[in-house]
Amino acid sequence: MEYCFGVDIGGTTVKIGLFRTDGEIADKWEIPTHVENRGEAILPDVAEALKKKMAEKNLEISQVSGIGIGIPAPVDENGIVQNTANLGWGYKEVKREMEVLTGMKVAAGNDANVAALGEMWLGAGKGEKNMIMVTLGTGVGGGIIVNGQALAGAHGAGGEIGHLCVDPEETERCGCGNRGCLEQYASATGITRLARRRLAADDKASALREKELSAKAVFDALKEGDPVAEEIVEEFGAYLGYAMANLAAVTDPAVIVIGGGVSKAGEILLGYVEKYFKERAFFANKETRFVLAQLGNDAGICGAAKLIL
Repeated sequence: MEYCFGVDIGGTTVKIGLFRTDGEIADKWEIPTHVENRGEAILPDVAEALKKKMAEKNLEISQVSGIGIGIPAPVDENGIVQNTANLGWGYKEVKREMEVLTGMKVAAGNDANVAALGEMWLGAGKGEKNMIMVTLGTGVGGGIIVNGQALAGAHGAGGEIGHLCVDPEETERCGCGNRGCLEQYASATGITRLARRRLAADDKASALREKELSAKAVFDALKEGDPVAEEIVEEFGAYLGYAMANLAAVTDPAVIVIGGGVSKAGEILLGYVEKYFKERAFFANKETRFVLAQLGNDAGICGAAKLIL
């Protein structure tokens, strides 16, 4: 039986999966991410964890086709990272270093692109070769799959959906330094920001005025029929739907997968986004399906494994 490893490196934990090459997860576990001293221990820690697992399962190197790694940063086609926001790494040759540490073949990619690959392989995009995945969390991430391959781009920054400009009139800055990015309106923090702005505009009655504001609070109020919550979600839907219509005109996806913490609001969310997407989509893209991500936290390890396969 052939195996491979999928590794998803996050700022606090590293998720690891041992996969059979047919996609079956044989085992999965986590180790802490040691970011101190510019993250120098991260790759050696991962290598050690893989060696231990191979010993535990009596696996020889010849039975493992390789290691795929997802990293929260742009990664170029040679598996090189120039900088990371939360791992402490500057320039790092991830692929080469990991191959030296383990003696196995390694492939590396950006974590959002890798999660998209996972959803295409074993999740909501199964059976499709062209898809867009949008991850609505603290920020807005994404991955674009064209003909079964994640779009990495020249600088490893392909699929940075959160930094499409959707409002050129915006005066406040996004975390990236630009203004009017999708992330400012469609992330969990973005939805909270839209809610704050809407509540400040007038004194229309809303259950949201008595609650601590969050994206979850907005969707909970929507489900209870709160009219102000509905206005906020309509605005969110317009920003995200129009942005997806623009992307669809470039990549023509069969399916758009929505994941991340905000997607826990469920199917109700899809309707608002789809409505505005259809309003602006090029006629050939109007049949694109919208679905919720299925793999949750396992998308990263699944996609990392797919990188190597």
